[in-house]
Amino acid sequence: MKRILMACGAGVCTSTAARTKVEELLNSNGYSGQYKVEQCKIAEVPSKSADFDFVIATTMKPSGVKCPFVSGVSFLTGVGVDKTQKEILDLMEA
Repeated sequence: MKRILMACGAGVCTSTAARTKVEELLNSNGYSGQYKVEQCKIAEVPSKSADFDFVIATTMKPSGVKCPFVSGVSFLTGVGVDKTQKEILDLMEA
């Protein structure tokens, strides 16, 4: 079971949009039921990240992140989505 932390500025709006796309990606690649997603504010990431397999955030990476970090900005802009999706799928295999 992979634990994924989704973060944005306030922990609600853009992380929810990215979360939907990430869950669709994971489910369509056979990972249904093999992950848990929790959302938070980007300010909470350094203290929470040690308990997660990786973080996906729609903002800049804060200092002190204790697990792999994936920029989820591409899910909002549409630019570079393939690279981001590959990063996430690679982390699911790790």
